[in-house]
Formats: sequence, C-alpha cells, structure tokens
Amino acid sequence: MRPFLLFLRRNQLAALGGAVLLLILAAIVFGPMVGPYSPTRLDVLNKLAAPSLQHWLGTDSLGRDVFTRVLYGGRYTLAIGTGVVAIAFVVGVFFGTLAGYAGGVVDQVIMRIVDAMLSFPALVLAIALAAAFGPSLSNAMLAVAITLAPQFARVARSQALAISVKPYVEAAISLGLSDLRILWRYVFANGLGPLLVQASLSIGSAVLQTASLGFLGLGAQPPLAEWGADVSSNLQFMRESPWVALSPGMAILLVVLCFNLIGDSLADWFNPRRRSEID
Repeated sequence: MRPFLLFLRRNQLAALGGAVLLLILAAIVFGPMVGPYSPTRLDVLNKLAAPSLQHWLGTDSLGRDVFTRVLYGGRYTLAIGTGVVAIAFVVGVFFGTLAGYAGGVVDQVIMRIVDAMLSFPALVLAIALAAAFGPSLSNAMLAVAITLAPQFARVARSQALAISVKPYVEAAISLGLSDLRILWRYVFANGLGPLLVQASLSIGSAVLQTASLGFLGLGAQPPLAEWGADVSSNLQFMRESPWVALSPGMAILLVVLCFNLIGDSLADWFNPRRRSEID
C-alpha cells in the first residue's frame, strides 16, 4: 500500500484525474435521486433560460433542465462505455491469447482478421457498423465493442507470445496440465497488467465513440438523455445559449481526460523500471 501511495504522490495528475472521476461518478449516481427535475420534463415557457439557482446549467430549447440531463446522460454514457470495454475485453483477450499461445495456422487466421479490422479508423468503422445495424443504443454499443476488440487482441497476443516461452509455462506443459488451465492460470494471469492499462484507456475511447455516434444520430434516440445526442440537438443554439451544448460537451471532455490520466499512471505502475524509482 505504501509504494502505491508514494506513486500517487509522484503522479499528481493521475491522482487528480481519479479524484475528479470519483466526484463525477458520485454526482451521476446520487444527483438524480435528490434533483427536483425529470430529464424529459418540458417547460417551453422557460426555454433557453440562463444558469440560475433554479437551473444550475440553464435549460435547453424545450425547457428541460440541462444539469439533470447531464447527470442522467452520464449514467447511460458511462454504463455504455464500461459495458462496451467489458465485451471487447472478453472477446479480444480470448482470441488474442489463443492466437499467441497456439501459433501456426490459428495465429495466422485470427491475426489477419484483426489486421483487416485495424486497417480502418476505429470511429469510421463504428459509424459504418452502427449505420448498418440501425440507429439505437444497443447497436451503437455493439459497433463500438467490435472496433475495440482487435486492440485487446493485439495486446493479448503479444503478452501470450512473451509468456508462453517462460520456464514456468514449459514446466506446466511438462506436468501435463490442460491448455485451458495454462492459458487461464499462467498466460492470462501474468499478462493482465498491460491489458488493464489498455482497458482504462479504452473506456475513454468508448465514451468518446459512443458520444460521437449519438451526435450523428446513430446512438441514443430522443428523448433519452445522452451526452453526444444532447450536444447535437443543442448545437444550433450555441451562439445565444452556449451552456446548452457546452455542458454535455465538457462532461465528455472531463471523463475522457480522467480515464486517460488514470491509464497513463497504470502504464507506469506496471512498468518495473518506473516502479523501481519509487523504492
């Protein structure tokens, strides 16, 4: 515990990112419980109202409380981002570890498919898949998960290639342990560090891609509160009422920045050379 606290002290940006992320999560979880407004409640007589004590971030073009919609939208956006990364992690790590451990034809087939998917920019591929599946929140999740899975597969394969030649893996093979047990207990367990770093960075990417699909109308559909969709629907009022679009946009910026700072700190933490500097 002490080395970890010392490491956080030396990585103040990561500690700041973690603290801000915890505040955002607390507001998203508990804020709607005490808020007086509903995210879909219309009040056209009070539309585009400036921030005040009644409406901390003002109201949108339909009179809905912007602060409430940011809180509810955060629930969907962060839940989607976490769920997408979980799906991509399981699928990508499974095939990547299998390819690195098995080698031969299995490795060639799996990695050529991964290379083909990585040849497209992630956001462009997500847009194409979401458009093919149809505009909905679940289809947007599936599209983003498909674009992130190859990244986990590449990292998992590199870890499997490095770990498979270790003496303890060769000893496990000589003892007659099953391939499944070796993959789970030795290859996956010892290569988990870089995968966790990739996961923390991918959550920020998943949030950004999900919001981008919502912005283009391929994700969450009205009147559901979602950060990307709210930015898109209120962008036309940016000149006279900038708080309407800036509020969900700043929420996206803060969340992605926090996850990136945490991911960078985890990369240093799992790097033996960086950890040795703490001692």
